[in-house]
Amino acid sequence: MLNGIRIIEIEGVGPAPFAAMHMADLGADVIVVHRKGGNPTPGMPTTPVIDRGKRSIELDLKDAGDVATLKALLGTADGLVEGFRPGVMEKLGLGPEVCHKIKPALVYGRMTGWGQEGPMASMAGHDMNYIGLSGALWFASLPGHPPVAPPTMVGDIGGGALYLTVGMLAGILNARATGKGTVVDAAIVDGSAHMMNLLMTLRQSGPQNSTRGTSILDGPHWSRCYACADGGFISVQCLEPKFYAVFLELMGLRDDPAFATQFDPESWPQAMGRLVDLFATRPRDHWADVFAGTDACAAPVLSPDEALNHPLSKARGIWQGDGPLQTAPAPRFDGRAVVAGTPPARGEHTDEIRAELGADGAL
Repeated sequence: MLNGIRIIEIEGVGPAPFAAMHMADLGADVIVVHRKGGNPTPGMPTTPVIDRGKRSIELDLKDAGDVATLKALLGTADGLVEGFRPGVMEKLGLGPEVCHKIKPALVYGRMTGWGQEGPMASMAGHDMNYIGLSGALWFASLPGHPPVAPPTMVGDIGGGALYLTVGMLAGILNARATGKGTVVDAAIVDGSAHMMNLLMTLRQSGPQNSTRGTSILDGPHWSRCYACADGGFISVQCLEPKFYAVFLELMGLRDDPAFATQFDPESWPQAMGRLVDLFATRPRDHWADVFAGTDACAAPVLSPDEALNHPLSKARGIWQGDGPLQTAPAPRFDGRAVVAGTPPARGEHTDEIRAELGADGAL
């Protein structure tokens, strides 16, 4: 879908490379500028999954000749992606003003935690810090327990990388219509807060306070995970009454008065206690079989390795286990799955890319 679009990615970690991978998955020609002679981030593989489908060129952005090569590349590109702290690219002489002189239609994508401006722009932080301040982490636990969210999913990826991808594509569409580029300021604190609007909408139909365990999705007995006899877990979220009725029928609770008032907060603690005891009597896969093929809106909680072998994953090819465990590109178009590319070795395409640039790419 993005065939013909070229993105230049300046090597970084986390959400910016993920956004570039997402665009590569969708067909863009993504060239990642790896640091010349540099080593990958400690603990990271030399060919990480998030570099899949990209081409790699090694450049030293403190070397005038290599900077000239990068500028030549930018002249051929639709967008640039970087994830440094505010001001770093400017210090390298590669800020938006310089790059827009090279190509006025360039979309300059900037990925940060706290934003390009504001009182915290220069501060360090990580996924949990950003979503903690934005409000997105607040509901991520049961009452009385410290909030916890799946690492990177809500902040780095959800509120960061995916917002950068959307911003880049919107900017490219606008640039093609107007000939004018833009600067995309994708801040994780902004994106993760923005994602709260669906929950805030649902909150309007329930208790109007921010006490954890009282909202329409984090308080009811029909919207949580339960531990099973073998230590596994079952997720339950049967919001609509017709699905709640199916759930109760399968659990043998259809005529139980403790479950008669689905949306009454006063009934939730007792009903939850009953379900805690009931789910603990059987292993996870027993309950998975009970709910399989029904509209009870209940499903097992699987590890990535288990998800790889689930029939749904096998049918759709969601998880891929040949080589490093990873997921397939998403979304799909016209029902067809997109094939993921392979990660390049660092600098693998340096000569190829320089040759494409001709004299501008010479050392």
